[in-house]
Amino acid sequence: MHSQTNEQALESTIEKQLTGTTLETLKAEGLSIGGVNESGEMYRAGNGYYIGQANHFNAQFAIDETFFWQFLKATQKEELEKIQRQSDWKLKILNRYDRMVKKYGILHLLKKGLDVDDAHFTLFYVLPLASSSKTVKDNFEQNKFSVTRQLRYSVDNPREEIDMVLFVNGLPLVTMELKNQWTGQNARVHGQQQYKTQRDTTQPLLQFARSMVHFAVDTDEAYMTTKLNGRSTFFLPFNKGNNHGKGNPTNPLGHKTAYLWEEVFTRKSLANIIQHFVRLDGTKKDTLNSRTLFFPRYHQMDVVRGILEHASKVGVGQTYLIQHSAGSGKSNSITWAAYQLIETYPENESVPGSRGIDHPLFDSVIVVTDRRLLDKQLRDNIKEFSEVKNIVAPAYSSKELRDSLEQGKKIIITTIQKFPFIVEGIADLSDKRFAVIIDEAHSSQSGTAHDKMNAAMGQQPDADEEMDVQDKIILAMQARKMRGNASYMAFTATPKAITLEKFGMQQEDGSFKPFHLYSMKQAIEEGFILDVLANYTTLKSYYEIEKSIEDNPLFDTGKAQKKLRAFVEQHQQTIHTKAEIILDHFIPQIVNQKRLKGKAKAMVVTQSIESAIKYYKSLTRILEDKGNPFKVVIAFSGTKTIDGIDYTESEMNGFADKDTADKFNEDDYRMLVVANKYLTGFDQPKLCAMYVDKKLQGVMAVQALSRLNRSADKLGKRTEDLFILDFFNSTDDIKTSFDPFYTATSLSEATDVNVLHELKNVLDEVGVYEWAEVENFNELFFQKVDAELLSPIIDTAAERFKTELDLEEEDKADFKIKAKQFVKIYGQMASILEFEMLPWEKLFWFLKFLIPKLPITDPNIDGMDELLNSVDLSTYGLERVKLNHSISLDDSESQLDPQNPSPRGAYGGEEERDPLELIIQSFNERWFQGWEATPDDQRLKFISLSKSIQAHPDFQTKVAENHDAQNKDLAFRKILDDVMSKQRKQELDLYRLYAKDETFYQAFFDTMKRMASVSGL
Repeated sequence: MHSQTNEQALESTIEKQLTGTTLETLKAEGLSIGGVNESGEMYRAGNGYYIGQANHFNAQFAIDETFFWQFLKATQKEELEKIQRQSDWKLKILNRYDRMVKKYGILHLLKKGLDVDDAHFTLFYVLPLASSSKTVKDNFEQNKFSVTRQLRYSVDNPREEIDMVLFVNGLPLVTMELKNQWTGQNARVHGQQQYKTQRDTTQPLLQFARSMVHFAVDTDEAYMTTKLNGRSTFFLPFNKGNNHGKGNPTNPLGHKTAYLWEEVFTRKSLANIIQHFVRLDGTKKDTLNSRTLFFPRYHQMDVVRGILEHASKVGVGQTYLIQHSAGSGKSNSITWAAYQLIETYPENESVPGSRGIDHPLFDSVIVVTDRRLLDKQLRDNIKEFSEVKNIVAPAYSSKELRDSLEQGKKIIITTIQKFPFIVEGIADLSDKRFAVIIDEAHSSQSGTAHDKMNAAMGQQPDADEEMDVQDKIILAMQARKMRGNASYMAFTATPKAITLEKFGMQQEDGSFKPFHLYSMKQAIEEGFILDVLANYTTLKSYYEIEKSIEDNPLFDTGKAQKKLRAFVEQHQQTIHTKAEIILDHFIPQIVNQKRLKGKAKAMVVTQSIESAIKYYKSLTRILEDKGNPFKVVIAFSGTKTIDGIDYTESEMNGFADKDTADKFNEDDYRMLVVANKYLTGFDQPKLCAMYVDKKLQGVMAVQALSRLNRSADKLGKRTEDLFILDFFNSTDDIKTSFDPFYTATSLSEATDVNVLHELKNVLDEVGVYEWAEVENFNELFFQKVDAELLSPIIDTAAERFKTELDLEEEDKADFKIKAKQFVKIYGQMASILEFEMLPWEKLFWFLKFLIPKLPITDPNIDGMDELLNSVDLSTYGLERVKLNHSISLDDSESQLDPQNPSPRGAYGGEEERDPLELIIQSFNERWFQGWEATPDDQRLKFISLSKSIQAHPDFQTKVAENHDAQNKDLAFRKILDDVMSKQRKQELDLYRLYAKDETFYQAFFDTMKRMASVSGL
């Protein structure tokens, strides 16, 4: 005999694991199923399941009647007797069950039970907690979990079968269609297809919410859905992941999917899923079919259970870094974790933070998030899960935290910007135990607490000190070292080195790794997010500048080159050219192609608020000429003054800032122009194109470009619909940014904080402050005195810096740079130092307020302004470097190095100074590379072609005097084609580019159109 490799063999494997035996074994041994089910020894041999018999299944009510009646008679005899007085008592109960399950779904009945006349039936006994009574524990053991093979589910066609169904007390929980890879069939194609096309979903068993979940399973992979809807059924993978991607790892002890029957389908696991994971959204007022049933994906269930198990064993005072990509369903993971953490008990009395094994480990769970929807979702979910209502509350101060605890609130929600006050409250409430879940997915616009204090003292925080969410969390936690009364769980897709060091799990070799991982690679391969790098086009600017003065002054070469590029890229002429290119792509390729069912949108990412405003103006002006086919919206914070005119987001858009996201969702608005706002935490599934004119690197590059990755199945959004046009970055730059976060991210070693000794010594020696002033400032600051008492101390030190010490400008710059370094490194490391360094803490707070009052004058600034007044932009164009390029990421694990703490200052070596003419020459050589021809040749060709266009017989009437923009463009294209055809022999290289390279053609067309409009060439 050979091995059995068919579906029956897989059925038998699962049945053996769950029940301890198989139908094949019973048949061979001549045993009856009923006899085996009554045998306690056999029942306990597997995972505690009974063997179900297909002929015991009532297809009309979708119930295994044998186990249903056995359970009620064994556990609720008195309630049953109330109904048994009636002649048709069984039918009465079944009809009542049928009516209620059609109205509310199986989950409601499992949790709330069934009322029939004056009787109440509990249909499922919950999994006991550590503190539960013996009765509760005994009741759970009364539940009858069973598995039935080849179940005939159809009333209309009695021969149709489902491969396997799992029940509890006769009520269906899980249906399964099994396939065996060794027979050439798999779950992803054949199993799903069977559910979609060969199963009658109008039959009671397969109706929505009549059972919890439907699985298509083979020996390698598993897929699930909670709603069968014919060919429109959407299956989700329920796999562990393999090499940080889709699928499952090799299992040395059996099939790759064995975790399903060995781990997920155990009685305790399914009971836990029923009680704490599966949820039906909406309200009882909604029709059942309009609601959504959520069943956890594997990684969601795994991370929540992992945190709970670790907390039970190790206790309070731990940190957890959960690296979950966009598309991982973090909102649900956080919700499930929050609710279950309030019912987590210590494994034994000696666990840190334990107050006895019958007392929950945590008094309260604090969720730190800026997601407005998460607050509502938490409240709604708790209503489903908890018998006790109103246990969720917001808290934005340490007082509100204390008040919420006194009112018995178990889940407290706060925001990133209010987090510093909550940390303060946690430290003050040392007799309480907290679990803090930090949702880093959405960034905050607000400043930190010290910024508010700065404002009170008449200071402005440095513009270059903008922090992302991870930095804000670390800063908040440094103010009060983490005490043993709180555990922190940080969810992020893109952990920075300091975040790994703060929240990661330290390994034996000193490195730090996330507690749990769901990678970007796995999310893309499983289809939860789209690959934004699959269709990446880069354009390289080429431009020429010329001197507008006779003199040839000296300038610092490096700074001049940087300044010149910024001058060119932010020039209105340049931006208008790029705006034309953007619309020449977006309108025909996105709008006219009706991508995303005609609802596709784009984001334009610019270098600065000033650039954003210029882009907005150019885009709206061009759209006006095209008859306003759609509207553009702009987003930026505050007020920006350009050429004496003040601009705000609300004034430019014509509606309030708070309405921008909602307005952009409307069909009229198709394009959003931004500088920094909305680059993180903005979920708009209709976004499918991005036009980038900004330096993007590291975490910011990943977060910004990931605005496009949200899937939208209802709009048919696919990877092929995504498009990125990048004017600024190369594909190598983007690959470098994405690689660390594509799979697993770890930190090679802890940061060496000894550099703080070196920095402090250097700063002390300069003499800007006396140590007594630092001590005095801290004493008053922490007594919370009025800001006016602190200002004189800071101002005294600032005056020394400005005048009294006669410091050279470079010495001043060096001091300020080192002071900023000290503040940044200590601010990040303070909460994880294993020792107290009060002098560092005091100097940190003193410098925090001193730095904004230290002015630095760069003698080169005036020179750079002079430079810009000395040059003109003579030519600008764009050359395509990569077209629709797919950027392949490295799928090996990435290891970050700790931030380089080496002290640095203002002395960076000798400046390389060149005359203005040499700077312009090298600048043009670097950037003007559109053709092989020299810049002079190119200019001559431009002028010659422009004259030929102006001399064309149709030019004057159809272009120059034509006020219809669309017809004007059409006429100009025809004239340009005529002129280029005649020039073909003389300019073969140019014509080849013109005819074959669409991007070159567009840039050339724009340039010639502008030049032809200039008279007197």
